Amino acid sequence: MYDRLVHFSFGFLLAYPIREMFMRIVHVKGFWSYYLPFDLTGAFSAAYEIIEWITARNVSPEAGLAFLGSQGDIWDAQKDMLMALIGAFIAMTIVALINMKYNRNFWKEIWESFRISKNDKPLGEVKLQELISDSIKKNVDHE
Repeated sequence: MYDRLVHFSFGFLLAYPIREMFMRIVHVKGFWSYYLPFDLTGAFSAAYEIIEWITARNVSPEAGLAFLGSQGDIWDAQKDMLMALIGAFIAMTIVALINMKYNRNFWKEIWESFRISKNDKPLGEVKLQELISDSIKKNVDHE
């Protein structure tokens, strides 16, 4: 069955370029440079399966079954997503093993990726509270 091979290949071949993009554009390091490509590959795979399901639902029943190609397996979509995740996991494991062998600071980078830097600006509710208070101050000053 080539369908599962394609889904495996999707995960295996896409995870590394996604990792490179995360590292070069967003400057992701350590653990997150291995986890985020795995996670995004799973999300892409799930999105494709949802689009496939919506397409099959909106066409005639015969065309929908032919398009899905599930061969009567009600778990086909889940198995396809699992194959993509297995491919991404294997790719990221290989990359991690290579880095572990040649990068002396591998474990240090992994552990540092879990720390919050002292230079980081506040995010989430702290930043939102600052924005709200600044907005209120500006509105009071204009009145």
